[in-house]
Parts: sequence; structure tokens; C-alpha cells
Amino acid sequence: MRMTRWGAVAVVAAAAIALTGCGRTSDSGPGVAEASTIGDAKAEGTLTMWAMGAEGEALPAFVKQFEEANPGVTVEVTPVPWDAAYSKFQTAIAGGNTPDLAMVGSTWMADFGDALQTVPTDLSTDGIFPGALDSTMIGDRATGVPWYVDTRVLYYRTDIAAQAGWNQAPTTWDELKQMAADMQAKGGAQYGMRLPAGNDSFQGNLWMPWSNGAELENGSEWTLDTPETVEALEYYQSFYTDGIANPAADRSAGAQEADFVSGATPMLIDGPFLIGQLEELGGAGFSDKFATAVLPTKESSTSFSGGANLAVFDTSDNAASAWKLVQWLTQPDTQAAWYEATGDLPSVQDAWKSDALASSKTLAAFGTQLETAKSVPATTTWVQVAAAGDAMLEKIRLGQQSPADGLKELQATADQLGLG
Repeated sequence: MRMTRWGAVAVVAAAAIALTGCGRTSDSGPGVAEASTIGDAKAEGTLTMWAMGAEGEALPAFVKQFEEANPGVTVEVTPVPWDAAYSKFQTAIAGGNTPDLAMVGSTWMADFGDALQTVPTDLSTDGIFPGALDSTMIGDRATGVPWYVDTRVLYYRTDIAAQAGWNQAPTTWDELKQMAADMQAKGGAQYGMRLPAGNDSFQGNLWMPWSNGAELENGSEWTLDTPETVEALEYYQSFYTDGIANPAADRSAGAQEADFVSGATPMLIDGPFLIGQLEELGGAGFSDKFATAVLPTKESSTSFSGGANLAVFDTSDNAASAWKLVQWLTQPDTQAAWYEATGDLPSVQDAWKSDALASSKTLAAFGTQLETAKSVPATTTWVQVAAAGDAMLEKIRLGQQSPADGLKELQATADQLGLG
């Protein structure tokens, strides 16, 4: 199974906690240079690039188009496993052995930002989803360019919804809960809905606080314990206390997909790569039995913006050409071709006009959701705060702690960690 950017956070969380506890990775390194320009000349020389997972496997063949357009350049791509990437970056930065450029997970930018160049002033990022752009900002400095994006939307079984008297997706929080209850009581489902639980559950459920008007920080401190977040997590807990969601749901690989296809739990929240997994598991005709929709609204409909960015290291000897590769990889036509090659959702909104994306009914919700999606704070302590949030939600889900008490504890933990 393909490992998405979100899933990779769980794999490296322990290492990241240990490393980020001591501050940023390059505190002792040289100061970051001012933004440069890349000009109009063609790329040349040799470029070294690191990329993780499926991207690292697909890039070597894909960038041959860039090499053909720039005959004087050679791109050497090194695939890096997701579970080794964080420590590999850390070691390379400390030893001054970084590549020219790399794919960097959107939640890692603060950890490695001091080792990354500022985006050139003549590399336009107009038309990129705002939440994705926010993930590249360290203070007022852009440290990379969003490459592909990821967000979470609602999946639901349309056939079971129809049995329960629903012919369209829920648009409000009240409707979401009522529809889940109806699919359970009238549609024959064992449970009406599955909510993110376990590793990354705090991040996976941020849509509730954000959609209720909450902010995670105010620029100088964490703002986790607020009435808006308490209310949002009370809503989360109510799915379990009312028996609509299963607090003991199987979280092993493939379990949520199996329950969705069988109809045992006909609603869940997940990312774009689930589409193919459900169609494969469900078999012929199953794609007609489910749909996707933007997350229901309270004050807004705001999901998490994840994915990966492209960044050039300060130590690059061929930075102008490296930025030209970044520029090429983020052009709409290139992004559309990359989606067809890998399934990665484009960060550039114009790429969504391509036939492959525009013709997909199940992807439309992702494009709409990304317009309002938000990135988590670019801080070196985020992984630690999120891990504490995971533990808090576990207690809330099992009825061992109230949201109000849990958030008081989480706020105290976050205050100790600071914003990095």
C-alpha cells in the first residue's frame, strides 16, 4: 500500500520528537541568504534530488522531460524511504552533505527551514492553494514551493444513505450526525460513521475545531484550550457516547476499507488515495455506490492541508538550476501530467482544469475542500503537541476524560513546549 504524507508522520513521530526537542536542525549553521532570482537561462549542470516513497520511484523517468527541455542538465534522483527520510535529512544537514533540492513533508518545514533557501523572487506561486503555501512559511520567509497536496473529505455509501432516506451529502454538523444515525438505524449499518482514531487522530480531527472557528496558536503562544475547541471535541465525543461510532473499531491496515465496502460502517473521513483502494476492494460497480463530499459546515468547512513541498538547500552549488526544476514541476501542465503518473493532487489550482481531474466526480470534493484547507503551525514542536493530542483524544473517545479536562492538560503540555 502506498504511504501517504500524512501516514508518514506516524512512522517518524518518535524520531522527530527526539530531534525537535533540541530545537531546529541547523541552529549552529550559517545565516539564511536573502531571496535570489533564477532568470531566464536554461538549467545546466548536475542536480541531485531526494524524494520519498512513490514520488522517488516515479521521478527519475518523469524528469527526463525536463532534461530534454534543458539539454545541459542532468537530474540525479535518489529515492528515500519515508521511515528513513527525517533522520537522513538531519544527518545530511549536520554534515553539510545535502542534495541540491528535495521533497520535504509539509509538516517538516520548520524543522529544516534554517537549512533551506528562500524562494527566488521571480518564481511565481500565484494560483497555489493558500493552505499549502502557508506550510512553506517560516515567519515571513517562503522556504519552499508546494508540490502536491492532500486533504481529508467525507466518504459515504450512497446506496445505504438512500435506504436511510438521504439522497445527498450532509452539509451541517447536525445533518452529519443525523445521517450517520439514520444509516445505522434505517440503513442496516452496524455503526453510522468512523472518525479518525489512534496515530495522527488529533491532526485528522482538526477539521472540527477549525470549522468551529478555533485557531491553534496566535503567533506567540498555543491557543488550544478555547470554548470553540471544547465544543468541537464534545461533538466528536458524542458520536461515541451515542453509539453512532465504535470506540473499539479495528484500526489495523485495511479494516476501515473493509467495513466501508461491507456496509458495516458506511461513512468515514480520509484522503484521495482511498478512492482507488475502495474501488479495488469493492470490485466492479462499487464506484457507483459511494461518493465524496466536503466536510460539513459549522462556522466553516475547513480541513487539513498536507502534502509535500519542494525545497532547495543552502549548500546547493547549482541553486539556480535547482529552482528551475522546482519551477517546472509546479507548472500547471506538468502538475496535471504528474497527477496522471502518480495520483498526487496538484498544488496549482489551474492544473485541476485538466480532463483527468475535472472529469472525476469523486475528486471534485477534494478540489473544493483544498480552497479552504489549512496547514498546521510551522513550528518545531508540532509533532510533540500532536502526539499529546492523540493521547488526549484516545481518552475522550473511550469516555475516560472530558474534552474540557483534556484540553486543559494539552494546553499545559503545549505551553511547556512553546512554539519552537
